[in-house]
Amino acid sequence: MQARAFRWYGVITLFVIVAISYVDRINIAVLITDPAFLHHIGISRDDRVSQGLLATAFMVGYGVSAFVLTPFCAALFGVRRSLIAGLSLWGVVTFITPWFDGYGMLLASRVLLGISEGPLFSLASSYIKAHFESHENGKPNSFVNMGTGLGLALGYPLIGFMLASFHWEISFYVLGLINIALGIPLVLAFVRMPAVYSSMKKPKSVGEAMAHVGDIVKGALQTRYLVLITVLTSATLAYLWGSSNWLPTYLKEARGFSLKEMGWLASLPQYATVVAVLVGGVIIDKIERQRVPFIFMVASAGVALSVLLAICTEDRYLAAYALIAANFCWGLQSPAIPSTVQYCSRPEHVASAFGVVNGTGSLVAGFMPALMGAVITLMSGGQGASGGAASGFFAGFALLIGTQLIVFACGFLLWLRERKLQVTGISATPA
Repeated sequence: MQARAFRWYGVITLFVIVAISYVDRINIAVLITDPAFLHHIGISRDDRVSQGLLATAFMVGYGVSAFVLTPFCAALFGVRRSLIAGLSLWGVVTFITPWFDGYGMLLASRVLLGISEGPLFSLASSYIKAHFESHENGKPNSFVNMGTGLGLALGYPLIGFMLASFHWEISFYVLGLINIALGIPLVLAFVRMPAVYSSMKKPKSVGEAMAHVGDIVKGALQTRYLVLITVLTSATLAYLWGSSNWLPTYLKEARGFSLKEMGWLASLPQYATVVAVLVGGVIIDKIERQRVPFIFMVASAGVALSVLLAICTEDRYLAAYALIAANFCWGLQSPAIPSTVQYCSRPEHVASAFGVVNGTGSLVAGFMPALMGAVITLMSGGQGASGGAASGFFAGFALLIGTQLIVFACGFLLWLRERKLQVTGISATPA
């Protein structure tokens, strides 16, 4: 019983680390509203494409790392040591970022930060697979994914407060210290893998390590519905990264909220995500496995309709409330992704399978902030006036509706395939 309780301490630790990582990720999204920061990196206030590329650079590094480094982490270092190494690297990168001059150097630092954070969710998925059975993994997955919403919810007002009270550099220094001083001690204290994982044979040479990694990747690529889940994840993450990256600027420039109002209004959709992720995890554990795809279908429809209301209404507060509803619906589908990957893959392949899904999805989704920036610039006609900016932002946010149409279609196909397995009597449980 004590061991079963202790496994939740690891889940809570992963929840905290995910929250920290998301504060790091959206730091730039708030800072691009600050003229001093834009002057430091050498881009203009109206250069939406360059601003969006800062988020894209992070996601490129993140996606490549999740895809390439995750198998090595799983085969050579294990969950615990990989987390410690990642926290150390991204803490250092965050802390020294203000020392970089110019736009190119900042882009490089964002790529490096993405590389250091890339394996995080795959390692978390591996930990949950090792400690929880398929019928009980909804709540731990939802709890870890709640860190996404909480990190964004705390991050927007926290970075806004530091930006309003201090120089923009302070946010990097504070976040870098938090990564190392809080994250690493928690991992050392509470993240433990089962004895069977600790006793697994480790590669003795580089060649043996490469062969072992190759076997893991091959096994991961045999995961059921891998392509379909990857497409779905790409569309889901595209919404997250497109909305979270442009939400502060949208509220401030398209809807006319002050910097102070922008901070707390931008955090409200993230709190809705936190609640919805928990609700989604509970639902997953309550319903039959073959009905989980319905979560994607219902939630994606809710997101699409909410975003449509947000860009069509003239009432700025109603628009903000609609975006809160959109994030709630997005949160419902979030824990269903790792739960589905864990369900469809073998235990030894979970980390790599999720690395493929999350890495590829992140690479694709990483271009959404830049794409939205290009649409915003095009549709606003490059104008600095509020009217032109508003039209551009409405067009940019309309792209988010398209991502949810893809999620709906993928959820429908997953349901059809699971139903076919049940009808033909083929076991859907991985060996």
